Amino acid sequence: MANLREIRNRIESVENTKQVTRAMKMVAAAKLRRAQDRIFQTRPYAYKVGELISHLKRELDPTVHPFFTAPEESEGVLVIVVTADRGLCGGFNSSIINKAEALIEREYAEEKQNDDLFLLCVGEEGHRHFKKRDYRLVGDYQGIFDGLNFNIAKQIVQDAVEGFERSIWGDVKLVYNEFKNTIVQNQIVEPLLPIPEERFETPVMQEEADLFDLPDNGQAVDYIFEPNARGLLDELVPRFLYYQMWRALLESNAAEQGARMVAMDNATENAKELIDDLTLEFNRARQSAITMEILDITTGAEALEDSE
Repeated sequence: MANLREIRNRIESVENTKQVTRAMKMVAAAKLRRAQDRIFQTRPYAYKVGELISHLKRELDPTVHPFFTAPEESEGVLVIVVTADRGLCGGFNSSIINKAEALIEREYAEEKQNDDLFLLCVGEEGHRHFKKRDYRLVGDYQGIFDGLNFNIAKQIVQDAVEGFERSIWGDVKLVYNEFKNTIVQNQIVEPLLPIPEERFETPVMQEEADLFDLPDNGQAVDYIFEPNARGLLDELVPRFLYYQMWRALLESNAAEQGARMVAMDNATENAKELIDDLTLEFNRARQSAITMEILDITTGAEALEDSE
């Protein structure tokens, strides 16, 4: 009977876990809907600003704006890694951390060895991971996704720009998860500074180019700039950087909620299967116990008959 109690306790424990994972799935689904609305509203503007910046850069002298070329005396590199503030979302965090580490090993191994590699980690999971491994961290953007707003994106960009202008680093890369759908996230490495000559395109941007009427890179577009191209460039460059960061944060947030919803759905289904298996084991153990009791009674009755 002790075995039966143990199995019953396990069933109750798994049932409680199933209730938690089901609730977490519902919360993630609600957050995903809100996150999708925000990213779908932000993408068109961010894409169009990027298109205008790319066009202006081709029209003007590359040295006309300091963000178009890296400082000559700079040897440092900044990698901005966007993860989640918490786990329980499948391979969402580990995949982007692995992407960042692969980038560092492939392109910035020398900078890392010379202590010229800097990391700005957005989200607790990435911050915790790289801090344990003694990377040079700048800024502290942990716990920002519950109250995510545009000012956070501006502050991150301002930190990156400050180091760029002071020649602490001359190359800034942004690593994040792009939201494609509930199941699929694209791991993106996007150049932020210096601003690339050709418009950077993610897989989703390539798919949505027709939807947002984006011309191919290099395609001539006849724009009339007022008051002049240089004045418009000075106004657009900060907005471009802010919205690229804002879009990346929203993409990552939507991708996180999608990954968490799928992970919690899988956990709920696994709990159901485990409960079914434990219930079957419980019934077999109970049947075995009843059979043993019947055998004991039968054996006792036969012993009494023999004693008479």
